[in-house]
Parts: sequence; C-alpha cells; structure tokens
Amino acid sequence: MKRIIFVLICAFLLSAVLVPYSLEVKLVSAQGSTYTVENIDHQVEVMYSGNVVIRDTITISGQIFGGFLIGFPYKYSSYLLKGIAFSSQDILPLDLDVQLGERSGFYGAEVTFSAESPKTFTVVFILSNALLTSFSDGFYLDFPAYPSLARDVTRCNVTIVLPGEASVVDVTKHDGTVSSGKFVKNNLAAFSYYPANATIDASEGWIKQINIATLNRAITLGIAGEITVSDKYRIINNSTKQAASLKLDVPIEASNILAKDELGTPFSSATLPADGSANAVSVNITLSNPLQNGQSVIVRLEYNLPSASTEQTRFGLDLEPFPYFSYYIRVASITVIPPEGARIVLPQFPSVTSSLAIDREIFQETLRIDREGLSYVDRDAHSLETMQIVYEYNSLWVSLRPAFWVWGLAAIGSVVIVFMRRPKLKPSKTPRISVPKLTGGKLGSEQVKAFVDAYEEKARLSSEVEALAHRAQKGKMPRRQYKVQRRALELRIGSLSKIIAELEPTFRSAGGNYAGLTRQLDDAETEANSVEANLRIVEARHKTGELALEDYKKSISELKQRKEKVESKVNGILLRLREEIR
Repeated sequence: MKRIIFVLICAFLLSAVLVPYSLEVKLVSAQGSTYTVENIDHQVEVMYSGNVVIRDTITISGQIFGGFLIGFPYKYSSYLLKGIAFSSQDILPLDLDVQLGERSGFYGAEVTFSAESPKTFTVVFILSNALLTSFSDGFYLDFPAYPSLARDVTRCNVTIVLPGEASVVDVTKHDGTVSSGKFVKNNLAAFSYYPANATIDASEGWIKQINIATLNRAITLGIAGEITVSDKYRIINNSTKQAASLKLDVPIEASNILAKDELGTPFSSATLPADGSANAVSVNITLSNPLQNGQSVIVRLEYNLPSASTEQTRFGLDLEPFPYFSYYIRVASITVIPPEGARIVLPQFPSVTSSLAIDREIFQETLRIDREGLSYVDRDAHSLETMQIVYEYNSLWVSLRPAFWVWGLAAIGSVVIVFMRRPKLKPSKTPRISVPKLTGGKLGSEQVKAFVDAYEEKARLSSEVEALAHRAQKGKMPRRQYKVQRRALELRIGSLSKIIAELEPTFRSAGGNYAGLTRQLDDAETEANSVEANLRIVEARHKTGELALEDYKKSISELKQRKEKVESKVNGILLRLREEIR
C-alpha cells in the first residue's frame, strides 16, 4: 500500500513539472504558426558575367516569431557564392547552410527578425556561372524552378530575367514545359523539389561566362578638386567560347573614358547608351587578342568624374560604397587618394567599419574600402546609400615638390662646385662626417647636422651599390672591378651606420619631436629592409619558374611603389630635421 502511494506521489510531481513545459511548447508552436505565405516573386536573373541571381520577394500575412526558412535543392549548394536578405528598411540577418525543417536533400537558409517581422522582405542568392552550359546559339541554364520552403505558398510568380536582347526559348521542369520566361505556380507545397532547365538564346554576346577575380578602383583627387578614376580589372574566361570583347560598367557621370591593357596600350572601345535606372554606363572593349578558355587579361579603365564641391580649403564628394556593376566581382577595393598634404575630415575613425580603413602617412592620407562579392545586388540591398568624404587642403602644398627639386639641385650643384675646385693632382677622397661629442642627452645643432649628413650619405652610397650591381648584371663592367668597388662602398656604408647608431640614443633621450622623428626613421628603415627582402624573394621565385610573368610584374610594381613611398617619407623626415637647426 505504501509503495502504491509513493508511486502516485512521484507521478503527480512529475506531471506538475512537465505539464507547464508542454503547454509552453504548444504556445510557442502556436505563435510560430500565426503567419501564412501569400505570395512569392521568384526571379531568376542571369548577369552579364553569367552568374545566376535567385531573388525571392516574400509577402506574408500575420507575424513570424523566430526565423523564416527558405532554400533550394541541395544539388545547387556547391554553386552558391553569396546570400543576403533585406526589407525596405533594413538588412536582415541571414544564416546559411541550415537544416530545412526535418527534410534532407535541401540546402537551407534562415532569416531572423529582431522585432516585428515585415510584411514583405527579399532573400537573394548569388550562384556561380557554372550553371550555364554554352551551345552555338546560346546557353542552357540549370536552376531551381521554385523556392523550397517549410510552409505552403498560396501563389508563386516565376520570372527569368536576362541581360540585353537575350531571350528564353523554353523551360523544362517536372510539372510541365513552358515556352516563356514567365509562369505561375498556385498552391506551391512545402519542401518543393523542382530542378529546371531553360534554353536561352544569346547569340549576340549579351552573356559572357567570365570570372572577374579582382577590381582595384583608385579615385585620385586633384589640387582643385578634379577627380580622376582608374579601374583595374583582372578577368578570366570561364567559357568554352573565346571572348573577343568585354563589357564593363562606369558611373553615368564618367567622361573621357579610355581603356588600356596592363602595359598602357589603348584598346578599341565604345560607350553604350546609358541606363538611367542603373546610374551607370557600359563600355564595350575590343581585346587585342581573343581570350581563350582559362586565360586571363588585365583591363584598365581611366575616366574623369565631376569635380568635388569646394568651400575655401575644404573639399567634399559623395562616394557610392556599393556602385552598380552588372557582373559579379569576387574581391573589390576602392581607394580614395586626396592630394599630398590633405587631411581627411570625414568619415571619422568612430564611423570606420572593418571594411574601411584610413591610412595616414607624413604627407599623404588615403581611404580604402574593401568588399567581397560585389554586384548590383549589394546596391539594391543597401538602398543606394552614399558616403560623404570631406578633406581639407591648403594650396601651399603645391610648392612642396618643387622645393624638394630646388633643394636637391642646389645640393648637387654644391657638390659639383666643390669637386671642380679640388686640386686635380690630389686623389679624391670620400668626405668624412665627424661625430660631435655627446653631451649627456642634450642635443645640439652640430649633432643634428651630422646625423642628417650621415643618413643622406648612406642613402647615396646604397644607390651607388644598386647601380653597380645593375651594371655588372648587364656586363658593362668586369666582375673583379665590381667586387672591389662594392667592397669599398660597403665599408663606407658600415662606417656611416656606426655614426648613426652612436647618435640615435641622444636623439631618443632628447625626447619631443627629435625622439618621434627618430622612431619614424627606424620604422621607415624596417619597411625598406622588408621591401628589399621581398624584391629578392620575388626575383628568385621568378627565376625558378614558381612565379608567372604576370604575377611577377604585378609584385615588382607594388614593391617599387612601396619603396618610393618609404624614400619619400625618409626625405620628409630629414627635411624636418634640417629645419630644426635653422
């Protein structure tokens, strides 16, 4: 009897614990089922680059609590490049590669809402152009005829959108064949699995199966606010057909458009009629040599844009961080380069995101935006937002470069005069730089002058070593003579390095501007050594065949630009040190 009473008490307590939980589960389930999917506009768009954009605009009634699941047959998952969800007000969080309900065979994505769900929102998937198969007059397109949802859909409107004059011949799918790029599916069941194939007529080259690997857009601002843009594309032909021409987009306000190859040789090009809704114009470029399957080409587009607005010493322009492109770009960067001496006021550091960076050097500031997977889809999703860039620039900076040239010529002239006045019978000697006596941390003008002279003499001798090596490689001087002269120069460089090393502690202990400039020189020296090491590595890899000629030229060009920036930085620091002792 006692055992029976004990069992009943345990059963009662267990029920008391589990019943509220079961009621809560039922309540949550009931809340999640308070909406119906009334309509989906299922657009399948083919970009100029052949990439497939699946754009589902969903209209619901009721409220979604939690997440909304949408997907497609799993066979298309390996072609997925990017996914994005948005409403008319916000970008919505989208989790990719999730389970679509309890069913297998599907690739799922989940849209989540932080608060009340909108009545209409859009989910976009961008897929590879490998879904296209070319034939003589066009392409066959493999695509999901309808979206796959965990709920029934009252009505699904399907539209295949193609660029230019390309057209749909027919669409073959499990529920019947149609001869149009538009069709409707009423009462679309949950977990629909409908792969389809469309025949596309694109004989005039409206679609090109190309992979645009990189785009580097450099926006250079002149001293009067004028804007010059250079777009550098790296394009690979993925099609079995050769590509004799390419179509690339520039802003609608672009003028003086010129297309060039990597070496600066102009391409034949023509500007196509503008598309006002896209805020862009297309430039049709005829390549010097047709691009075969798997081959790549570098294309540069140079053009001008309307000048920046001006207010005294302040300049401003509106930049589109998501410009219109009718193709898919895997990696893109947009760099804004104000004149030397300009200071970027907007955007400020607190507003800088992870994809945006402001690089500050002594005389130059640049702003860079990095993007992955850029196309007109991003422009649509971000509601045409623009970024305001404001910078301050004083016209006195125009005289900086001429001043450097004048000082340089004056220095060269002084050296020439001294050399001509030397007695010709006496052997020439390399001028020695005396090291002033250190004064326990105090810094005098003689020490600053000795430090600057040693640094400049060391840079000059290093240039002579490089020139000697170049002459020896070209066979313009005997190898023995090269070794003797190189050894003499290296000994002198070592002596100058010792002088610099002896003076550096005094500069650091002096504090203030001297210590800061010394640290900047050390940083520049480290950067210069890194560049030299990278140059040697690139040369070695090219000689052994590890580095292709195209990549070798690109690497050498980038490293030389870095070296020029370092030299300019060092010259500026030395100039400031000389001004300290005047």
